[in-house]
Amino acid sequence: MEVGRLPISATLRGKLISSGYTTLSSLASVSPSNLARELEISNNEAFEVLKLASHGRGLDRSEGSGAIVNGAETAWDMLHKEQFIPRITTSCADLDNLLGGGINVSEVTEIGGVPGIEIKRHNLFVRGNRIQLAVNVQIPGAFGGVGGKAVYIEGSFMVERALQIAEACIEDMSDYSVLLKKNAIPHQIQIEPKNILENIFYFRVCSYTEQIALINYLDKFITEHKDVKVVIVDSVTFHFRQNFDDLALRTRLLSEMALKLMKLAKKFSLAVRINHLVVVLFNQVTTKFAEGSFQLTLALGDSWSHSCTNRIILYWNGDERYAYLEKSPSLQSASAPYSVTCRGIRNSTSSNKRTKMM
Repeated sequence: MEVGRLPISATLRGKLISSGYTTLSSLASVSPSNLARELEISNNEAFEVLKLASHGRGLDRSEGSGAIVNGAETAWDMLHKEQFIPRITTSCADLDNLLGGGINVSEVTEIGGVPGIEIKRHNLFVRGNRIQLAVNVQIPGAFGGVGGKAVYIEGSFMVERALQIAEACIEDMSDYSVLLKKNAIPHQIQIEPKNILENIFYFRVCSYTEQIALINYLDKFITEHKDVKVVIVDSVTFHFRQNFDDLALRTRLLSEMALKLMKLAKKFSLAVRINHLVVVLFNQVTTKFAEGSFQLTLALGDSWSHSCTNRIILYWNGDERYAYLEKSPSLQSASAPYSVTCRGIRNSTSSNKRTKMM
């Protein structure tokens, strides 16, 4: 149960969320005096909040007592299920190969890059990676996609760029349809750029409190929009790296948010077998000193790094873009080149040259 459902004032609810207390379980080990000091409220008010939270936790346990233990799942069943989990293509063959076929659905994947990694001489080249996933998640199953919708969370959204990538995606499906017809497998394309844009739900956030509140709201939103199969957060770190002096508070807020996102990915991949959900977080990069040199790493430190299943770092190698798979439970760390074009993410020019030579 969320603190948003407690019968308290909006002001008090906002103070709880801003301090990282987004769920009733997060209030379980807090004393009234500590809560009063942290929220700058009276001890009586803090006591009432904790009393209501305790009552709410009791209701949750009683209502869900029959569903706490549903029985074990064998390792063989888990392996079999994972083999059939769909993936979202990146529109770059080398990148898809690096990721074992694309972005894994039902997992949390974190992507970050050095400044300028998506910019190339024109504003419309910005944010290609993010929008590409919001478009590609809509590719129908007949064309190897998952046929879903996208939730896109950030401070701004370039709809012109989304239109470009949507048009290119439909052209790619048309080319694929011609290939299928040659093999006597006819498939009609019944999707237009307008349909793709209508299936991207954009939420604008301007502060970390808005971001936390929205993450808490996603459970309800996706329950009502069961076709949503990717949640893109860009950037998960931006609002947490500015004017944040209390690092302990920041760590707690991020941990709560990461747990929420992981539960979200798991819930909507298990509750309805055909409705897998992937969460993709875009991060900023920094450097850390390791093994005698400075190395690129994603922001927010080691504790945050454990929150995501997969981590991908984007970087430059000369004039060419590369993606490095830094963390994965099942795939080997490696790099792959890619390009950002007016059509979206594509194979790198050097990769295309190697293919022609072969």
